[in-house]
Amino acid sequence: MAASAGSGEAALAAALADVPDLSRLLETDPALKPYAGDFQRRYKLFTQTLKNIEECEGGIDEFSKSYESFGVHRCADGGLYCKEWAPGAEGVFLTGDFNGWNPFSYPYKKLEYGKWELYIPPKNNKSSVVPHGSKLKVVITSKSGEILYRISPWAKYVVRESDNVNYDWMQWDPENPYQFKHSRPRKPKSLRIYESHVGISSSEGKIASYKHFTCNILPRIKDLGYNCIQLMAIMEHAYYASFGYQVTSFFAASSRYGTPDELKELVDTAHSMGIIVLLDVVHSHASKNSEDGLNKFDGTDSCYFHSGPRGNHELWDSRLFAYSRWEVLRFLLSNLRWWLEEYRFDGFRFDGVTSMLYHHHGMGQGFSGDYNEYFGLQVDEDSLVYLMLANYLVHSVYPDCITIAEDVSGMPALCCPITQGGGGFDYRLAMAIPDKWIQILKEFKDEDWNMGNIVHTLINRRYLEKCIAYAESHDQALVGDKTLAFWLMDAEMYTNMSVLSPLTLVIDRGIQLHKMIRLITHALGGEGYLNFMGNEFGHPEWLDFPRKGNNESYHYARRQFHLTDDELLRYKFLNNFDKDMNKLEERFGWLSAPQAFVSEKHEENKVIAFERANLLFLFNFHPEKSFTDYRVGTASSGKYPFFYYKIMFI
Repeated sequence: MAASAGSGEAALAAALADVPDLSRLLETDPALKPYAGDFQRRYKLFTQTLKNIEECEGGIDEFSKSYESFGVHRCADGGLYCKEWAPGAEGVFLTGDFNGWNPFSYPYKKLEYGKWELYIPPKNNKSSVVPHGSKLKVVITSKSGEILYRISPWAKYVVRESDNVNYDWMQWDPENPYQFKHSRPRKPKSLRIYESHVGISSSEGKIASYKHFTCNILPRIKDLGYNCIQLMAIMEHAYYASFGYQVTSFFAASSRYGTPDELKELVDTAHSMGIIVLLDVVHSHASKNSEDGLNKFDGTDSCYFHSGPRGNHELWDSRLFAYSRWEVLRFLLSNLRWWLEEYRFDGFRFDGVTSMLYHHHGMGQGFSGDYNEYFGLQVDEDSLVYLMLANYLVHSVYPDCITIAEDVSGMPALCCPITQGGGGFDYRLAMAIPDKWIQILKEFKDEDWNMGNIVHTLINRRYLEKCIAYAESHDQALVGDKTLAFWLMDAEMYTNMSVLSPLTLVIDRGIQLHKMIRLITHALGGEGYLNFMGNEFGHPEWLDFPRKGNNESYHYARRQFHLTDDELLRYKFLNNFDKDMNKLEERFGWLSAPQAFVSEKHEENKVIAFERANLLFLFNFHPEKSFTDYRVGTASSGKYPFFYYKIMFI
């Protein structure tokens, strides 16, 4: 027994010696001490990989700029330099408009480690043989004798023309590329995120453009008081209805909304308004498309992915990256650097982090909070080390960059510094909160709402690991689910939202609870707040992208912002409340303040009271009773400024 205790102490001492600030993590959460060895192993894998990159590539800074050499590039002399990684190929060639689509006239030279390169001299007038806007393909001859036409994984611009099924790769090399005019805004202390999708931002049944978003939606976002935009579905995806989560070209900004320069203008304009822009980055998986995607690029089922069953996500029907491979690390880290440098994004929301963290990908897992669920053989440490490298890179290049993890598991230390053995993320999404609100609205009568359970869900987060709170996101807006507004008001949203019609109990209750749910989530639920576009005013319809099941209709793939501009409709009240809520937070900064002190969770009165940022919040969720001269305790005596909104229904 004594020997066992001694070996445990020695192991802990070794872990503390290897991980610089692990002691801080264990002081914050002593229950993690039995897992000190796991943090040690992860950190040593991270540092060893970083060391290898330093020795072999000259450091992660150079390594992450590989987009400057891989792909197709015009040289200073007008020539063209091309480079690819295709370890399973027998031969690699470049073809396109420039050579009449002769598949074999421009062969690449084979290099070490599965790399291939090609230099094409300029024309006599020093111009490039591949002009801006011309189509290209990489031709792969496989070891089995197949001739495969592929898009370069590093392609910067791909388009789908007319009724073509597949995307075409086009050389993007404009003579006068967009020049940024505005510097990046400073990192906000309080993060108020407007989750956005460019394509659905119009009220018309069509795919909206970058230009439309810049001119029409950015001013609305600014007016509402949000200081951050999270842009979804920017990385090119062949299937529009995938919401951008089946990426085919990782370095290409989606051309269905416009040109790369128009996306740059969008980001630049947001920066001029003091709004930072995050990219919804998808490195958790990739589309199975091979004609216009990464899959089977070199004719094998591996290359960028695991071969066999490990390389396929059964639920998503997509491919899974082999994160321990050198060239996969090069590709993904360079992809992050590309979006930061080329488009000046200010950070990333990493999609599907739970799937990355575990070999089981979170499928069929309840995640009870038992620490054994977060350590051991079920953890995919190759993926975790990649995420640590990604956060290290992003924060090294631009210290003010923000990274957010979409993780439903609640892995401890994911949002702690890497020097503590953590994942290095700035925030994680508080994904239990929207699920709780939907559960309450679906399963409980108003009089049965449990105040203690609501508070527990809103404050149940790891100490010193910041969370983004939200009452609902795009997930709840999708067809098959319902937004909060729909759960609250349902069909009456179509008939009784006019101020000229009588205020029904359903609409009155719905509007007021919509406000209360959002305010208490904003004030109590985290260190940042997120809203999906249109939900702030209770958008009356679900979201459904064109697909065979709806006859390829765009009717529900839109956001009807004009409803808030109509003075005769009650949507304006929800929109104005959202604006006032954000402006109040801007003034007092509760999101950047320490976690709230909850002084009351009164089940009979249905009252919740808490203090945060020197503000006293009082919520009356009782369906029938109002209270006058209600007494609550406060941390300090004195007079409190009074900000009142009618958020109780009649």
